[in-house]
Amino acid sequence: MANIKSQIKRNRQNEKRRERNRMVKSTVRTAAKKLVKAIDASEKPEVIQKLYVSFVKTIDKAANAGVVHWKNSARKKSRLAKRINKTIGTAS
Repeated sequence: MANIKSQIKRNRQNEKRRERNRMVKSTVRTAAKKLVKAIDASEKPEVIQKLYVSFVKTIDKAANAGVVHWKNSARKKSRLAKRINKTIGTAS
């Protein structure tokens, strides 16, 4: 345990940030899982589109906050978009 006052405060701040980052990452993963589940279940394109927009909003917020790297978010969005287009393309 730290004895220095500033380090004690820094530890408190780090713990708060860690918890906040954990929640944001969890939200991103949940949004991605919902979208993948809808794609696999061949939901209506409108439902998939709505879930994709929600996922993009969530991951962009995480990237802007620095919780997720911007290239990581771009990669995830791209891969899911490709998967959506493939599913919707074969459905029609």
